[in-house]
Amino acid sequence: MTGTVIFDPLIPWPLLAAVGAIAAVGVALALWRGLSGWALRGLAALVVIAALSGPVYQVEDRAPLTDIVLMIEDESASQTLSDRVEQTAQAAEDLAAEIEARDNTELRRIRIGDGDGDEGTQVMAALNEALAEEPRARIAGILVVSDGIVHDADQAPELPAPMHLLQSGRADDWDRRLIVRNAPAFAIIGESVTLTLRVEDSGAAPAGAATAPLEISVDGGEPQQLSIPIGRDVELPVTLPHGGRNVIQFSVPLAEGELTDRNNTALIQMNGVRDRLRVLLVSGEPHPGGRTWRNLLKSDSSVDLVHFTILRPPEKQDGVPVDELSLIAFPTRELFLEKINDFDLIIFDRYKRRGILPAIYLDNVTSYINDGGAVLIAAGPDFAGADSIFRSPLAPILPAQPSARVFEERFVPKVSALGQRHPVTTNLGDSEDWGAWLRQIDVNHRSGEVLMTGIDERPLLVLDRVGEGRVAMLASDHAWLWSRGFEGGGPQLELLRRLAHWMMKEPELEEEALWAEANGQSMRIIRQTLGDDVGPVTVTRPNGEMLEITLQEVSPGRFEAQYYGPEIGLYRLQEGDHMAVIGLGPAAPKEFERTIATGDVLEPVLTGMRGGVIRVEDGLPSIRNVRAGRPAAGRGWIGLTPRDAYETRDVTQAGLLPPWLVLLLAGGFLLGGWLREGRR
Repeated sequence: MTGTVIFDPLIPWPLLAAVGAIAAVGVALALWRGLSGWALRGLAALVVIAALSGPVYQVEDRAPLTDIVLMIEDESASQTLSDRVEQTAQAAEDLAAEIEARDNTELRRIRIGDGDGDEGTQVMAALNEALAEEPRARIAGILVVSDGIVHDADQAPELPAPMHLLQSGRADDWDRRLIVRNAPAFAIIGESVTLTLRVEDSGAAPAGAATAPLEISVDGGEPQQLSIPIGRDVELPVTLPHGGRNVIQFSVPLAEGELTDRNNTALIQMNGVRDRLRVLLVSGEPHPGGRTWRNLLKSDSSVDLVHFTILRPPEKQDGVPVDELSLIAFPTRELFLEKINDFDLIIFDRYKRRGILPAIYLDNVTSYINDGGAVLIAAGPDFAGADSIFRSPLAPILPAQPSARVFEERFVPKVSALGQRHPVTTNLGDSEDWGAWLRQIDVNHRSGEVLMTGIDERPLLVLDRVGEGRVAMLASDHAWLWSRGFEGGGPQLELLRRLAHWMMKEPELEEEALWAEANGQSMRIIRQTLGDDVGPVTVTRPNGEMLEITLQEVSPGRFEAQYYGPEIGLYRLQEGDHMAVIGLGPAAPKEFERTIATGDVLEPVLTGMRGGVIRVEDGLPSIRNVRAGRPAAGRGWIGLTPRDAYETRDVTQAGLLPPWLVLLLAGGFLLGGWLREGRR
């Protein structure tokens, strides 16, 4: 029970002050005139003013409330290093027992792990949530049991009580970390890109180590080894070997005594892109389809096109003097002997043998294909004649042989059953809506895959792999009808674009491929195949553990599965002879950017309420009560601030000056003053 006097004036305070001023003037006037009853008059006025102020005696029935101590236990990834898990658990249990043994004190234990994604340790976010749920007036202290590696210290709230850090870790801890800076997301194939690497030692690192071994592996291949200095930036040139995603792994072996090797590896995933696609287009004669090829290739700003059309064949004899011709001589030697390997793709559009390209030049084209080049044959009536390019050194690498027949009739191209599964021709739309072509060259299929057919299911589009290179044949020169919208047209632009990119070995158009797409710690495993079924994919985790994942067919020739990788690092995928690698998680996890326990991060927050940092390895501190504003930490002790909070259960009020008493006192003082002055 607690009693206090409060005032509930009968008139507003300004008016009451005015009444008091008038009474004071009246008493002063009586004193100035020498009236002997001035004191009694003043007492009467005081009684009236006191009555008007409404004094009330209030009695509260109060129930004391307990003080609340918040204890945040850090269970993030950095706390798993060394023996920090045991240190933290034991310290938390001992502190909890000591706090719960205190009178009038409650403990709230809050456990936190890694933040979402790669946010690191979010101590302040957890503290903000806890303070929003608890009355701030009852918070007596905040204890954080952690290694001090906090990543949201700049979001610290205004603290209602002292906060202390019980720091895990050891004074002799040390760690080595590999840092890769300025790694671009894209790089040009065949051109060097410079990465900046740095190996740093932190903590109580052993003296004398000046260099560290570095291993570099591309797409999970055999690592290359070199030595780099410690504590200095090193510029390392890297050249991407192929298009698409290139997974480059840099790693430093675990040194004796260091905390962890989780930050000794950096995964860099860069997409290899071509700077310029160099294409040589050779048209045997002018025809409507020639402009279609030219427009297709020139519409892509990344394509460097060299286009020659044979306008004046050698057999043309019309008597025009050579010095009067404005035609450009065909630079056969320069293109087919000296610079042939500079081209990514060669297209022979309705080309036939006329003596312009000697057999030795075409034989050089065959070598170009076997060494990794690409050739596309767009066949016209010339392909079926005696001067066909098939009757040249190119014959061994062509996937189809002409039968000497040419069909001059209407037909609608169709995608074959195999073509429904091939990336070049899948999902091109409904062939029932396509326009017709009017000519097809009859060919006999010899090798490769027939993706499209024409009249009576005869091969129309055939793709083949020869040596390291690729060859494609289109047995018609009427693809241009689609671009003109004949009978509604068709997917001419998309088909020819895919065809050109398949020949230039773009990864997304490989017919037999295994790859994965990462999204945080999850990956979508994709297997593209021309077969009807695929086996399970063997996934090898960073720790060496292996498991099998069964894929489901989601579209013709495409099988997929989702997999969540529990670890950050390099995952290896294998299905039959097909292998792939992918990195999950950030290249440099935030939890392992700093691994040495420290109080520096939280020190600005702690000093605001005069809290302190206590190392757990030095023993747990004793707990004392301290007044607000006083130092809350010292050698071997930390302080809590008792809040003396309470809950009011009942309130009763009683007037101190009942009306009859006011009347009696005021009247008595006035009468006494009058009698005193009357006797005078």
